[in-house]
Amino acid sequence: MVRFLNRRMALRSIMGAGLSISAGPGLSQNNAEPDTVKRNISSFSIDEWQDHFDNLQNGAILCDTVSRALQFWSEDESIYKLYPTSVPMSEELTRRGYTRVVYKDPAPDWRPTPSMLERDPTLPKYVAPGPENPLGIRALRLSWQYYRIHGTQDTRKIGRRSSSGCIGLYNEHIVELFDLAKVGTQVKII
Repeated sequence: MVRFLNRRMALRSIMGAGLSISAGPGLSQNNAEPDTVKRNISSFSIDEWQDHFDNLQNGAILCDTVSRALQFWSEDESIYKLYPTSVPMSEELTRRGYTRVVYKDPAPDWRPTPSMLERDPTLPKYVAPGPENPLGIRALRLSWQYYRIHGTQDTRKIGRRSSSGCIGLYNEHIVELFDLAKVGTQVKII
């Protein structure tokens, strides 16, 4: 069963939980022309884990490239998280299917893949761990070569088609997911 969570529903659920948020400039779009407003987050679809996984052994991560969201379920179902993501720039760069976390990198360094260098030979050959690293401050390496779920130093990428194949999160979200996921956590990209 898939449920849809749009901005209004999310705000209602937050308000219903007794939390308050201010409608500052980040939420207000009254000054923009309707045809020129560019949203970088689509409505999230909230899935049931049973629709995608046989069990929750080691936990489960579902990355939805359409709604640009990542969902996490803990093995005992006590924790559920939903995060906005960046997704691959094109269908050619998008890999779908089942994989798993094989390594948790607490301070990732970055090297462009051969296909990235082919597309853009001006890319640096190496970026050390740190604030300018394209992988952000944490990364979950998947069993597919070159594929990661990682943070990003460029928050404008979240909610957009902007990666060369990886799933990107805000740095504060990858830190949280990094602590929740374990080596062996199952991952499905749809």
